[in-house]
Amino acid sequence: MADKSGPATTGRAPRADHPAQIRNVVLVGPSGAGKTTLIEALLHASGATSRMGRVEEGTTVSDYDDVEVRQKRSVNLSVAPVVSAGVKVNLLDTPGYADFVGDLRAGLRAADAALFVVSAVDGIDGRTRLLWEECASIGIPRAVAVSKIDHHRADVDGVVEQCRAAFGENVLPAYVPEFAGDGEKRTVQGLMGLISGRYHDYSDGTRTEAEPPRDLAELAEPMRDALIEGVIQESEDETLMDRYMEGEELDPAMLITDLEAAVARAGFYPVLAVSALRGVGVAELLEELPRATPAPTERPVPEVTAAAGGGTVPGLSCDPDGALLAEVVKTISDPYVGRVSLVRVFSGTLRPDTVVHVCGQGLAERGHEDHDVDERIGALLAPSGKHSEPVGEIVAGDVCAVAKLTRAETGDTLSAKERPLRMPPWTFPDPLLPVALRAASKSDEDKLAQAISRLASEDVTLRVEVNPETHQLVLWCMGEAHLDLALDRLSSRYGVAVETGELRVPLRETFAEPAEGMGRNVKQSGGHGEYGVCHIQVEPLPSGAGLEFVDKIVGGVVPRQFIPSVEKGIRSQMESGVQSGYPLVDIRVTLYDGKAHSVDSSDMAFQKAGRLALKNAAEKCRLSMLEPLDEVAVLVADEYMGAVMSDLSARRGRVIGTEPMADGRTMVRAEVPQLEIIRYAVDLRSLSHGTGTFTRSYLRHEPLPAQLAEKYTQEMAGSA
Repeated sequence: MADKSGPATTGRAPRADHPAQIRNVVLVGPSGAGKTTLIEALLHASGATSRMGRVEEGTTVSDYDDVEVRQKRSVNLSVAPVVSAGVKVNLLDTPGYADFVGDLRAGLRAADAALFVVSAVDGIDGRTRLLWEECASIGIPRAVAVSKIDHHRADVDGVVEQCRAAFGENVLPAYVPEFAGDGEKRTVQGLMGLISGRYHDYSDGTRTEAEPPRDLAELAEPMRDALIEGVIQESEDETLMDRYMEGEELDPAMLITDLEAAVARAGFYPVLAVSALRGVGVAELLEELPRATPAPTERPVPEVTAAAGGGTVPGLSCDPDGALLAEVVKTISDPYVGRVSLVRVFSGTLRPDTVVHVCGQGLAERGHEDHDVDERIGALLAPSGKHSEPVGEIVAGDVCAVAKLTRAETGDTLSAKERPLRMPPWTFPDPLLPVALRAASKSDEDKLAQAISRLASEDVTLRVEVNPETHQLVLWCMGEAHLDLALDRLSSRYGVAVETGELRVPLRETFAEPAEGMGRNVKQSGGHGEYGVCHIQVEPLPSGAGLEFVDKIVGGVVPRQFIPSVEKGIRSQMESGVQSGYPLVDIRVTLYDGKAHSVDSSDMAFQKAGRLALKNAAEKCRLSMLEPLDEVAVLVADEYMGAVMSDLSARRGRVIGTEPMADGRTMVRAEVPQLEIIRYAVDLRSLSHGTGTFTRSYLRHEPLPAQLAEKYTQEMAGSA
């Protein structure tokens, strides 16, 4: 059996030899709440760093990520380990900005508990409420850290009440801060544990234990009673409530143990007050993390199937001696180092220079091809701040970086080659902001395809496609910040300069009324010439019908072998359009007459005749331009539903129904032209204060209003 004495420290990075010595805690919350600063404070308090400073996020997996410095915001999932009470705590820092929800969900997948960081100045927002619900749906234990309590505009009590209203009655403060002064002179003096009654004085900038001030103790008494009652409600000891009601003084140590057990079971959610910059509450939080968050052995291993298919594979647990099961939760492609994968090990032990099976399935629609390959992994790296150190092995429950997995992508499963396994990927958000890209120069064009492919392989919330109708290279992003990050990385990491252009929506055209046309292709230039004449009738068909070709030739005026040539020419002309340059669709073409020459007629001659006949028919009638419609489903809080429905109507959308959902939200379903929702991912976020989400799927093409049709016809003519 592995040694369970405690995590070892090799150089800078702590190392654990058994899952019981590990905790994985993901920090989540709005941008600007102070997650990164809190991690820096915890590193400092644990002795992992010698001073507080700017946390260089995104650098704990491989090298320093200067994109975050330039953009001055967190954009990566990163890992920082600390040691507390002999336990290695992997702190997973996640971006707070909505565009980077993919990294946030990756952090949830790798973690066994979540710490919500909420600013005492700004409070919670709608996205934080939704994230709490998401965590509740997967049963992950949670706690709340109210940050920035030393700010002169901080309202700790008000924010705690916000949290209780949004998250539930089992959200209760475990510590109460003491303040002195008012306004900008208001300072944090100390912190008292509500159950233990211990008071830590921070008035001189250091943490010393002292007697709690009498007025603070009196103020805290009702909060203490509420906390104790909440703990008793969640306690597995059914006698506690009776003993408490009878006036028995319950042992604080026992209550604290019960509280920590309730937190680990996701039945109780304590609130801790912290000031990361001053260090207030940081030591208390560091003490609680290993005690109140579950070890990986206490959490179930995600569902697993055999890589080749079949039912669920039973019997896996967080056992270092079990079958290998790990997952890539983040991928970084570096032009110099190569691909580095951030990996959570769920079962078994991962060792360097061994062959593992890499399985990636279920993301083909995002441009990530299914793959089952065996690969030899390179070095295992233990992240520590912006540095990484080689380690000998990584046991179940731990997180590490793996070098040189050239085929592995985010969401892939790693397992033993003798027993290939597959974990279904977690739910990735759909990128819904499309942007057209083009290389800035010929040299950039040569490098763009490979660079953007590598970029998409590390970020599954990016999707790359070449639109088959407009032939544009389209990058689908989560939002503008996500786009800025992708362009920055293409430039700084891969040396590729790109330009963004206006996205062309795949419009089409069709006949609005019947017409007849003749195609005459007669050329004599010595030797064999070209001879093909055909007469056609064209009729419009319903949307989605495509081309219906009817042969009504009699008497052999067009030889049988050339009738398919006419159809081929018509299909070719339909692809390039007849008036606006957009594809022609949904018509019935009847070939009823024609002429041929015994020598000069040929397949190519009648193909040209077919194209000419279709263009001639188009000149004699009115054409209709068609635009694509999407079926859009918007999930939005009831308070924003009116604004959303008005906005959809302004986009020429048709609301076809609403459906009340849980928790005060409504699903609005509508049919909306694609031309009107190119930037809807950005606009909906603004309309709904970051809480609205939507999905879209192609429905059909419908006639474009005449004034818009004229505009797009002129644009195509100008670009021709």
